[in-house]
Amino acid sequence: MNPNALNRAVSMPERAAAPDLFATWLRDHATRLSHLGPDAPLDDLEPLRDAVAGARVVAVGENSHFIEEFALLRHRVLRFLVERCGFTLFAAEYGFSEGFRLDEWARGAGHDADLHAHTAAAVPLGLEEPLRRLRRHNRTAARPVEFAGVDIPAAGGSLLPALEPVAAYLREADPEALPFVETAARIAERFAGHSAAVGAPAWARLAPADQDALSAALLRAVIRLRAVEPTCVARAGRRSYDIALRRLEAACHGDYGMRAMSDLFAGRGLTADTSARDAFMAESVRWHLDRAAPGTRMVLVAHNAHIQRTPVVHAGGVTTLPMGRYLHETLGEEYFALALTSTSGHAAEMPLDPDAKFGFTIGETELAPPEPGSVEAAFAAAGLGLALADLRHAPPVPPGHAPDRIRLQSGYLRTPVRTAFDGVLNVPVSTVSRHPDL
Repeated sequence: MNPNALNRAVSMPERAAAPDLFATWLRDHATRLSHLGPDAPLDDLEPLRDAVAGARVVAVGENSHFIEEFALLRHRVLRFLVERCGFTLFAAEYGFSEGFRLDEWARGAGHDADLHAHTAAAVPLGLEEPLRRLRRHNRTAARPVEFAGVDIPAAGGSLLPALEPVAAYLREADPEALPFVETAARIAERFAGHSAAVGAPAWARLAPADQDALSAALLRAVIRLRAVEPTCVARAGRRSYDIALRRLEAACHGDYGMRAMSDLFAGRGLTADTSARDAFMAESVRWHLDRAAPGTRMVLVAHNAHIQRTPVVHAGGVTTLPMGRYLHETLGEEYFALALTSTSGHAAEMPLDPDAKFGFTIGETELAPPEPGSVEAAFAAAGLGLALADLRHAPPVPPGHAPDRIRLQSGYLRTPVRTAFDGVLNVPVSTVSRHPDL
């Protein structure tokens, strides 16, 4: 997502009545956690087992990328769900196409030291330590835990991570379609970056004729590949075909997303047009589940604004229908959205910097005391620090007492929290993490 712009857009000056009744319920029913680190004992997380008992997908969020405590806690929840609840698929807000190489590594391919080379081109969102744990776990596990990327390539910064392996596939399966992908790749090379902060502005500088030629080449490639499916499957196998088609769809969604974001910031965006990325992520979750072994349960990590079930709204209009909205419609009660937030500390801001590797640097903003009406204010009023709340068991409360906003970086996303999420994990203090590439 584009956290800085969205954060400014959805931070609201209104104040709701303090949710006293909800805070009272939290005080009596939330689980106080004893540990933050992933290597600590897991017994305090046992209430989570009942909360997610019927879930096939448990999505674990964060209100801001690059927060140390969120990375530790998500890692700890992943460990609990794998070791105690039998989850065997770890999915993330990471490129669908790029994810296959990480899956091979997590299941034992190559050398331990190879991980950094595999992830060096991706925005560092705290996946490396969980992946190292999974690799160690898989050495002795009766059923290995797989990894899956669900996002468009390079977080919207480049189409090449999807197009290059498709070109290699077509040389065997359908050489006649190869020119479409080669044309798309030649244009895509001109704006390729490690994130949307680099790729999107470069895409916007392309001549309109080149933008249209790119979209046309991608569309022709997708339709061609679908049309000759039986031939391709006969030549290269079903799984290779399915992956190649999904990679092409990833490139199409990435291309569309660049147009949608450009139009949004130019003031001519269509309602909910940036949903293309979230729709793709939701479809990718289902793609992986459909091809997984029977009984597979997935841990999915992504930003809170991707996993929530309610639309992202600002200026009175819907900006995005999140991945969580689509997953809830498909999976119903088998989808569990667990938000992560904090009552104090710092948020990570992402000021644009064209000279930086990922097109932005990381800044720190001190968090103001929680706003009345926020879920963070309710945790503070309840005297809770590190704690877990299962919102599915919260009783109805009168209007003005239910939380209607949750932190989004240093601002707030206005949304009915109990509708948006099934649970909330709160940390008392959030700290901005540091990475050498940022």
